[in-house]
Amino acid sequence: MRKTTLANVVASTVLSLAGGVLLTGCSFEDNTAASVSEKNATAPSTKAAQIWPKLDIEVKRDEAVEAKVSDIMSSMTLEQKVAQMIQPEIRNISVEDMRKYGFGSYLNGGGAFPNNDKHATPDDWVALAESLYQASVDDSLDGSTIPTMWGTDAVHGHNNVIGATLFPHNIGLGAANNPALMEEIAHITAKEVMATGIDWVFAPTVAVVRDDRWGRTYESYSEDPAIVREYAASVVRGLQGAADKDFLGDQRVISTVKHFVGDGGTVGGDDQGDNIASEQALFDIHAQGYVGGLTVGAQSVMASFNSWNGEKLHGHKYLLTDVLKDQMGFDGFVVGDWNGHGQVKGCNNNDCAQAINAGLDIFMVPSDWKVLYDTTISQVKEGAISMVRIDDAVRRILRVKVRAGLFDKPSPANRPLSGDRSLIGKDSHREVAKQAVRESLVLLKNKDKILPLDASKRILVAGDAADNIGKQSGGWTITWQGTNNTNEDFPGGTSIFDGIQSLAEQQGGEAVLSIDGEFETKPDVAIVVFGEEPYAEGHGDRETLIYQHGSKRDLALLKKLKAQGIPVVSVFISGRPMWVNAELNASDAFVAAWLPGSEGAAVADVIFGKQDFKGKLPFSWPASPQQIVNIGDEEYAPLLPYGFGLTFDDNDVLSDTLSTKVEVSSESQEPMSILKGAVQAPWELWLYSGDKSLSVNASTHTIGAISYRTVDKEVQEDARKVSFDGSEFAAMRFASKSFFREDLSAQLLNNAALTFIVNRHSDISSPVTIGMNCEGEGDVAGSCSTQIDISSKLKDMPIDTWSTISIDLQCFVDAGIDFTGLVVPFELGSAGKASLSVADIQFTPESAKEADISCQ
Repeated sequence: MRKTTLANVVASTVLSLAGGVLLTGCSFEDNTAASVSEKNATAPSTKAAQIWPKLDIEVKRDEAVEAKVSDIMSSMTLEQKVAQMIQPEIRNISVEDMRKYGFGSYLNGGGAFPNNDKHATPDDWVALAESLYQASVDDSLDGSTIPTMWGTDAVHGHNNVIGATLFPHNIGLGAANNPALMEEIAHITAKEVMATGIDWVFAPTVAVVRDDRWGRTYESYSEDPAIVREYAASVVRGLQGAADKDFLGDQRVISTVKHFVGDGGTVGGDDQGDNIASEQALFDIHAQGYVGGLTVGAQSVMASFNSWNGEKLHGHKYLLTDVLKDQMGFDGFVVGDWNGHGQVKGCNNNDCAQAINAGLDIFMVPSDWKVLYDTTISQVKEGAISMVRIDDAVRRILRVKVRAGLFDKPSPANRPLSGDRSLIGKDSHREVAKQAVRESLVLLKNKDKILPLDASKRILVAGDAADNIGKQSGGWTITWQGTNNTNEDFPGGTSIFDGIQSLAEQQGGEAVLSIDGEFETKPDVAIVVFGEEPYAEGHGDRETLIYQHGSKRDLALLKKLKAQGIPVVSVFISGRPMWVNAELNASDAFVAAWLPGSEGAAVADVIFGKQDFKGKLPFSWPASPQQIVNIGDEEYAPLLPYGFGLTFDDNDVLSDTLSTKVEVSSESQEPMSILKGAVQAPWELWLYSGDKSLSVNASTHTIGAISYRTVDKEVQEDARKVSFDGSEFAAMRFASKSFFREDLSAQLLNNAALTFIVNRHSDISSPVTIGMNCEGEGDVAGSCSTQIDISSKLKDMPIDTWSTISIDLQCFVDAGIDFTGLVVPFELGSAGKASLSVADIQFTPESAKEADISCQ
């Protein structure tokens, strides 16, 4: 549903405004129309050498290591080798599984905890690590004593563990532009990870984002490849140690440079989408983090979900083998991402010889590991996968294990840092995190130099992010999406309000928290903290960069305070630059705070002048809702340029009259279909009855109180019929794939209405509702859902006749629906008896005012 043009970036404009680092040997050519056939026009090895460098990797080949690996492999069976290549998830394996199969590694995905307990203690984490380790070296069933290793997503600190130090997400760290601080943060992360018995971290992410609508933008340090390259080296050194010092020692973990390659450059910023850059641009822009991270010795690389010119990276032999391993000289292992192999053409989660043949060394296969294990063994025996390729993969895995000392180190419970609770959220670690927060803040506006504030004044603190550590920390925070957390889940952490209140008390002032901005005594100034709700990966993909389009609740709060003559300081929480012209106009000062993590109190240190602003924009700030802009574009006209950031002494550059006009794109004027003959992507059809649910995969279904079948309106099976028996509430729902939140805010630009054609086959004696909701599976129900009763409209329609109903989308907005994150755009439900057919469900532009149900 998106269309964008990748930037033509030229080397002369890639000078880092913040750091003065210039890439060398990079032409920044971006021939986006390059075809796959052109890409493969020359022999892979020859072409790779023309563009990709031979890296001087600091971790050199060691013949003693190679001899030890050869000795281990000499007695391994095929089954033992394939087991080294299988990585299941802790929710889907048992200690007995590990003893029987001897997996080479395992992981905990976002939101997975020992004993399935969100509040598992460090001792619980160590106990699980110890039990699985002991099972892996127990040769009673599988004949293998090779130690396993545990991988985890510690992407802004040890973010799965309650009480850990949570640093700003990468985008904020990019604003700080401090590589030495990055190395220190990574080392702290390594120590907190090792305190829980874990060996391996899936970090750093080295994406260079070209379209900020991507839901993983905050995982990127900058749109400048030079900063990403330098940061990658710092993080890898911090996690693993320097090659000539304490490399993979007792305070270090294995690092993973990810996601190879081009994930930040997909068309339209679509998560797991297609990068159509030329090969030169793929290297110049998207691969610089690998130059930095691999050169200092990163031992693993994670393959990316995205495609390059239509070919999925998990099955891309040219990039994984010819480029990464052969040309660049990477001798560690390549691990897949969450069932990413299943997306390769001709593959599924249970069967993918293509990925192994392409150069994938470890399948990340969270739940379907048994079938994949058996299938892979059979494919080797049948010759679909060569034994040479298996041996290469296993050698790479064992090489890293030997380098990391896993054969010599004590078991997880007996390592020097294991179980040391004092390391989790240690005061000195939090001090470093506070420094990172202070250096990451970017001052965008400071009218009449209102900042720094005087802490001795009466201060109103408003906004729903002011006292919300979970919201200020964003996604990948305890849970995968960072949702369903409360401040009690962050022992030792501080909210932004905590810091404001503390400094005000120290200076004789008064800070009052009022989320909605109400007060009894008029304050001298208001600090309003607001911004994006937490999200991760594709759940955060957006259609536009408009903040709160359609609702503007936070803008209303700013305007209310301004109308009462109160100066307003806005602190904006976000995972990307956003179009906030209206919010900027309504603010006297505006601070981009990004996602600061668990140490929100440090924000106050800068607002009140204990330290000046140091942060500079790591991404260009958009001038319009549809603008996709990056440094080096031929036409570069952002609202605020890359590298911008005021200090207290700087004069303001923004007026209070920035344009707030929302231009309508031709793309948004096209109807968006949900059901048009077939169910349209990305939607899937589900039936619900009470607490039961069923994915529709046949022409007829019955579950509880609802019966379903396909019927003919104009052509075969182009409509859907449902019958409700009235025993309980039941519904037919069109939901997004994997319950991802889809940004449909662009549909509000053109006064669109939800329209559908309906045929009633029965009397209507009870409410029949059309609903929408923003909840995914596991979310708290009711926080963003509504139903609109259409029974009176249905009663007026002739029976067994097709008629159209339209509902103004503003009615759903008024009822609390957030169109930037819809999971269900259409639900037909009833608790009474009814029989209906529906067809041609769509969002129709310029039809809201004439809708049957209008809220204009």
